[in-house]
Amino acid sequence: MKTPQHLEHILFLDIETVPEQPSFNLLDAETQELFDAKTVYKRKADELTAAEYYGHAGIWAEFGKIVCISVGYLTHTSDGRQFRIRSFSGEEYQLLTAFKALLDRHFSSQHNRLCAHNGKEFDFPFLARRMLKHQLALPLLLQLMGKKPWEVPHLDTLELWKFGDYKHYTSLKLLAHFFGIPSPKDDIDGSDVRRVYYEENDLSRIVRYCEKDVITLTQVYLKLTLQPPLDESEIVSVSEDD
Repeated sequence: MKTPQHLEHILFLDIETVPEQPSFNLLDAETQELFDAKTVYKRKADELTAAEYYGHAGIWAEFGKIVCISVGYLTHTSDGRQFRIRSFSGEEYQLLTAFKALLDRHFSSQHNRLCAHNGKEFDFPFLARRMLKHQLALPLLLQLMGKKPWEVPHLDTLELWKFGDYKHYTSLKLLAHFFGIPSPKDDIDGSDVRRVYYEENDLSRIVRYCEKDVITLTQVYLKLTLQPPLDESEIVSVSEDD
């Protein structure tokens, strides 16, 4: 399994996305038509209208937006190993600008890698597309235009787990269970994010969920690469200024 030589070169991440508008009716007529055309095959089996299916719009960068990016990275201090985690949340342009600044400042070497679960098919392209929506120059690690998933140099725990078997999808939750990694039972899951964001207006709850996913992602990656798992005492939340 080919991985970067140093764990410190990896930025572990997860994103949470929602439909760009609270409801289908708030879209202009052209966007409604385009969403209808984009999702016609997805809706066919359940005979749903485009309006009824709009709650799923957050999976497409053309119809969704990012409300949270959580990242984590390993470092060594005089006290030993430390996993630092931080989040960018709120208005999309601001959070993408801050995330881009982090990449440009600290993760712009050819040795650096991003790591996410299903990142090559979802997180990485979604981030790049939404940055271009806001006309932000892509940081080095997201300059992936025209590349096929297998040409992207980053790390994807879903891909690492396949071992060449591309027949099915394995969730991060299932991998965590397989490796005996504890996962929170009292939290939301991805299907709840739209409701929590638009109906409950509880962004902080989404941030907590996103950060827990980053910790789980990192624990899975450490298991896959035969590295010691994180101890709770090694996990530190940091602010944007740290």
